[in-house]
Amino acid sequence: MRIVCISDTHSLHRRIPEVPDGDVLIHAGDCLGAGTLDNVEDLNDWLGTLPHRHKIVIAGNHDWVFQESPDLARGVLTNSIYLEDSGVEIEGVQFWGSPWTPTFMDWAFMLERGKPLEECWAKIPDDTDVLITHGPPHGIGDEASMEFRCQNVGCTALLHRLSQLSLKAHIFGHIHEGYGEYRQGETRLVNASTCTARYAPTNPPIVLDI
Repeated sequence: MRIVCISDTHSLHRRIPEVPDGDVLIHAGDCLGAGTLDNVEDLNDWLGTLPHRHKIVIAGNHDWVFQESPDLARGVLTNSIYLEDSGVEIEGVQFWGSPWTPTFMDWAFMLERGKPLEECWAKIPDDTDVLITHGPPHGIGDEASMEFRCQNVGCTALLHRLSQLSLKAHIFGHIHEGYGEYRQGETRLVNASTCTARYAPTNPPIVLDI
């Protein structure tokens, strides 16, 4: 199965130079700019032009309409599978998606570190093959420039849950500066942030064969 990974397009999806073909396209959140229903409609139209047989989208901290008007947003997103603490099996591969990230300022889909996030990650089924979260685990593709220094801002509870799973891949975004591919044991980890730290949608989609 060929998986094409993007994330953090912030409604700039039409400016991505090229999206490679594959079996499954995954968008790991922050797909919207202003977080409005109009943004979802434009995203959905664009997704409908892509050749991938299957498309999966999760929300991120900028995707307000999925939190505030979930039925409306999901109803508009007809050209992909939307996952929110839920899963789907595609051609024998188990996918699970979740939008939550540790609380920072006042954004959508945020939970406090500690028990709230531990309970969230406990929902991930043990037989998951491909995990999609908006935010990264602690220490992997999570280094952000904050207050004139770099900090690892990923989720420690998510990192712990990963140690309990036998994943083929974990796909995320959120921290634009962390774009790239990583490994933890046998698991391939991808920060698929399309936008750079300056919000230029120039990071190429990352392709995985699993």
